This record gives sequence, structure tokens and C-alpha cells, in this order.
Amino acid sequence: MFSLSSDHRYYLYQYACDMRRNFNGLCSLIRRELGCDPCNGSVYVFLNHRRTHMKLLHWESGGFALYYKRLEEGCFQLPTARNVQGIL
Repeated sequence: MFSLSSDHRYYLYQYACDMRRNFNGLCSLIRRELGCDPCNGSVYVFLNHRRTHMKLLHWESGGFALYYKRLEEGCFQLPTARNVQGIL
């Protein structure tokens, strides 16, 4: 069962990410550059340079879930500093 909620802790990766990265590549990025354990239940958010593609990596019981969204028009807006907690 796939499920994301506001109960999870979300981390936005602050640099542009290559959207060709798979589960292992994103896990390596989380460990190496963020110093976090990708299996801790948090949700890790990655955007490409133009912010038209987004990937979310989340550990659920039994394995990883990877959510991927591509916008046909426009781009994803970054959160403002006053409503952000836990951004790396």
C-alpha cells in the first residue's frame, strides 16, 4: 500500500538532481550528501534543474516507493522560508 501524509518528515534536496537516478542512486545521494539514512521513513524530494520533474523517495514496510511527476506546463514552486521545517 502506498501512502504519504503530513505525518511524514519531508526533506527537499537543495540542488538540481539528475532525474535518471534510480532507487540506488538516490539512496547513495541521501547517505553521502545529506548524511541521512534513506530507510528512516522520511520522504526525500528531488527536483530537476528546471523544476519540471519531481521524484519522492520513501521507505515503506518491505521496500522503497518512488513517486515521479512531470509537469507538462509550468514548474514546481519552492516553499517559502516561513512554512518550511526540515529542509536540507
